[in-house]
Amino acid sequence: MTAIPARIAAFRANGADRYGLVTDDGIIDLTPEFGTRFKGLQQVIEAGALEELIRAAETRKPAFAEEDVEYLIPIAAPEKLICIGVNFPDRNAEYKDGQAQPTKPSMFIRFPRSFTGHGQNLIRPPESPQLDYEGEVTIVIGKAGRRIAREDAYDHIAALTLCNEGTIRDWVRHAKFNVTQGKNWDSTGAIGPWLVPFRDATQLDDIELTTRVNGEIRQQDRTSNMMFDFRFIVNYVSTFCTLVPGDVIVCGTPTGAGARFDPPKWLVPGDVIEVEAEGIGILRNGVEDE
Repeated sequence: MTAIPARIAAFRANGADRYGLVTDDGIIDLTPEFGTRFKGLQQVIEAGALEELIRAAETRKPAFAEEDVEYLIPIAAPEKLICIGVNFPDRNAEYKDGQAQPTKPSMFIRFPRSFTGHGQNLIRPPESPQLDYEGEVTIVIGKAGRRIAREDAYDHIAALTLCNEGTIRDWVRHAKFNVTQGKNWDSTGAIGPWLVPFRDATQLDDIELTTRVNGEIRQQDRTSNMMFDFRFIVNYVSTFCTLVPGDVIVCGTPTGAGARFDPPKWLVPGDVIEVEAEGIGILRNGVEDE
């Protein structure tokens, strides 16, 4: 039997922001012991203290049931939140623009406020009905570096999580060269549900990534099919900017987003989206109108 990986979450309970270890019996609150040292999980990662938290939880009992907490995005205010676009071959083919598979990744920036936590609703704004989903594996940097060599890339990853990189589709077409407008509406995406400490390549190199809407599989592929693998992404991004602990990189979505159906399948209030990846977990969110 495969061991359940450690799951370290940021959450709100009893009116306060906290963090701790998620177990099958509930959530072990580690804020009382570590809160004066680390305000949040970003500071834990900066200190290289994820394993210290895990060890501390071994002798403690859960303080909260999962249903009594509100999950937050794991890293509240990263210096950088970078997204990789069009990173699966079939996804490139979806564009039907006659262009060959790219040799360099498309990239864009998102703001933390555009994401909400696990279990919370994505917000559909009144300006557009075209709220779409994109399930993605996400890495969190744990060790700073510039021009990081491919062979050293995994030494710079602290943890893994998931992202529903929700998008307002018609707003990504407002200009010729950018998608920023459609990618940064408040609470249109989600990150979580927790951080899984990264320990070896088997956690990333060939895992299945699935997105379901109301139980129907819409996206499914394996990370081994990515055009730009995780080592390349760390190497490439660190060439032009210094990666620092707590930086979040969202690494691309498979084919099957709602925009690619005929007619398109936009998200509507009441929908439930699940993004699942082997060894990481399930990120689940509903939808509501603003």
